[in-house]
Amino acid sequence: MDWFLVLGGLGVGFVVGLTGMGGGALMTPMLVIFFGIDPVTAVSSDLVVSLVMKPFGAGVHAKEGTVNYELVKWLCLGSIPSAFAGVLLLNALGGDNISSTVKLYLGIALLMAATSMVIRHEINRRRGTNVAVAGAQHVLVVRPVPTLMIGVVGGLIVGMTSVGSGSLIIVLLLLLYPSLAAGQLVGTDLVQAVPLVGAAALGHFFFGDVKFGLAGALMLGAIPGVLIGARISSRAPDHIIRPILIVVLVASGAKLLEAPNELILGFLGLAVVVALGLLGRTWMRSNRSATVEAEVIAS
Repeated sequence: MDWFLVLGGLGVGFVVGLTGMGGGALMTPMLVIFFGIDPVTAVSSDLVVSLVMKPFGAGVHAKEGTVNYELVKWLCLGSIPSAFAGVLLLNALGGDNISSTVKLYLGIALLMAATSMVIRHEINRRRGTNVAVAGAQHVLVVRPVPTLMIGVVGGLIVGMTSVGSGSLIIVLLLLLYPSLAAGQLVGTDLVQAVPLVGAAALGHFFFGDVKFGLAGALMLGAIPGVLIGARISSRAPDHIIRPILIVVLVASGAKLLEAPNELILGFLGLAVVVALGLLGRTWMRSNRSATVEAEVIAS
């Protein structure tokens, strides 16, 4: 058992549970750079680990009530058939060339989405309208047709590139439902991503090069990591989760634009540091509030 692989899986699982995305952008480069794994084997094993890992994170969000099942229904109705259509289209249009083009534009879109989130946050802060939203939010008017189209687009991209099951759909949901709480955004995305990742993993199981010993070691760390990350994201307010989402969006976009893997790992390491820092500050504030409240009661 390689305990460094277990530790790496723990970090990946934490980021995925916290944000719903970043698994492919983090795990594959980690395996290639630090463990010398063949890229095809790394991608195949990454998908198998994600197939096992994401349901654990989705289960935590389901228990905490941060999954909008109406959104999940319309997303899956569009994404599952279009994912298979994407695979067929990729083979019909010439494989790697069209896949590279789609990844290029998707990477640009993710970077633009991260930039727009920062700008919108700053505008709202200056206007005094940046109100924190709790992790669980149930009042949302679902728009079936646009949500179905998000599933169609997301599934098509995943079928053609094997990426985007988390980051792309999160971006599109943010554009369609800007008031959606970050905790519910992550929970909903984790649930709808399971069948998409399952289809991709099944394909690699038959045609790829899955190393089950490698995948098993990663799962040993990834499962507790995703449980911890999902527990935090299901309960934390927006002002903690959204900055981390932005960092992971930037890392995912940079990966699709073929930035150096060291840069990608740096961005995602930053996401973990930001998460721990924000959580530590929130914990200190809650302790101070509890102390003040206890002093008031005692007086």
